[in-house]
Amino acid sequence: MRVSRFLTISATVAALLALPAFTGTAAASTDAAAVNYVAVGDSYSSGLGAGSYDSSSGDCKRSNRAYPVLWKNANSPASFHFTACSGARTTDVVNNQLGPVNSATTLVSVSVGGNDAGFADVMTTCVLQGESACVRKSEEARAYARNTLPGRLNTVYNAIKSKGPNARVVVLGYPR
Repeated sequence: MRVSRFLTISATVAALLALPAFTGTAAASTDAAAVNYVAVGDSYSSGLGAGSYDSSSGDCKRSNRAYPVLWKNANSPASFHFTACSGARTTDVVNNQLGPVNSATTLVSVSVGGNDAGFADVMTTCVLQGESACVRKSEEARAYARNTLPGRLNTVYNAIKSKGPNARVVVLGYPR
């Protein structure tokens, strides 16, 4: 229960913190009417924990309160595709979420990598298994994030640029 509540709060806070910077940057530099926007990524992009889920998104838990939808509603882009999915890893983004990205795409937002590094496992371990197990699991995740994740993220970014060469790619992170 604590992990679920933490993830809900974390996702909501991340979406709220990302929105002003994301809205200001994209809105200031482009005419929203000419924007063809695709939102890809994991639960931080899909809005897991924010509630008000689009029933057609199934287990992806795409929220109508997620930052991509809020940005779309505030800026009325020419087109909008929301393919982010809770639980997604870098391979899921590359293999399952980039379908709408093409040469007409002008904006792509992405957050991914936390599931690859085992963020949920770290949180579960830290809540349920004590300090030494938490430290061990955290170190494993850090090592993965340092040694393996950069290559996987490069694959994601290169795939986005290959499919959408005219797109501005906005990479959003996670709370520290």
